[in-house]
Amino acid sequence: MPQAFDYSDIQTYLDAVHEDRQHDVELSIRKKFHKSLFTPFAKAINTYELLQEGDHVAVCISGGKDSMLMAKLFQELKRHNKYPFDLSFLVMDPGYTPFNRRMIEKNASDLGVPVHIFESDIFNAVYEIEKSPCYLCARMRRGYLYSQAKELGCNKIALGHHFDDVIETILMGMLYGGQVQTMMPKLHSTNFEGMELIRPMYLIREEEIIHWRDYNGLRFLQCACRFTEHNAHCNPDGSSDSKRMEIKQLIAELKKTNPFVEKNIFRSVENVNLATVIAYKDQNGTHNFLDRY
Repeated sequence: MPQAFDYSDIQTYLDAVHEDRQHDVELSIRKKFHKSLFTPFAKAINTYELLQEGDHVAVCISGGKDSMLMAKLFQELKRHNKYPFDLSFLVMDPGYTPFNRRMIEKNASDLGVPVHIFESDIFNAVYEIEKSPCYLCARMRRGYLYSQAKELGCNKIALGHHFDDVIETILMGMLYGGQVQTMMPKLHSTNFEGMELIRPMYLIREEEIIHWRDYNGLRFLQCACRFTEHNAHCNPDGSSDSKRMEIKQLIAELKKTNPFVEKNIFRSVENVNLATVIAYKDQNGTHNFLDRY
């Protein structure tokens, strides 16, 4: 008679493959991508004072490459254990399809990220909104994440916006919003007392994130929104996808003749000379150069 098939051997093999995959991904961060990913991650945390001893950070994971990498970088930082802080890996399901939900769960499992998933009904809530549904969706997501993070005992939420997001936001504000502003590395919440938003990927280039993803043969969600699920680029900050793509292309074109254009865009909001602007705003209102002329 044929010998009975031992399914326990299959599970042992799958467990070994799972562990090897996680090990390889983590090793790539420690070795090949240490300089391009972990170093700027740690630099942003130190430069902008994003972490303090005793913090409990909700690492917000959307299922895309940026937030998944952020989770792994936080785990690597925790491994160094220079001072005590806690992590919770938070996934909000705003109405994903079953396929997209399973993809997030599988990636988290494969990468060794112990996610806490909670549901909301945001996609249904904004689906019929004609004016700025993406902006409203982003605002609602932020509120749900703050609320859930606070319930878990967190005092900070971490979002996976990277260097390219920052410089694109600067140009979008100038060209389409008529203002000089940027995506800040950290912000106090105005609606959730004691809560803070941090962006530890602030100095990481998107091309390095893509390199890490492809090097490890990883596949993540690109965009799971009902409005833009067929697009290649989705914006968690609620900005227009087409406008952001225009800015991406503009920067790429400028870079052909000026290799420093990306750094210069970033530095432009670090080197603001208020004596050479016509007007500026602060918490006390608008100030015109004529006021002190």
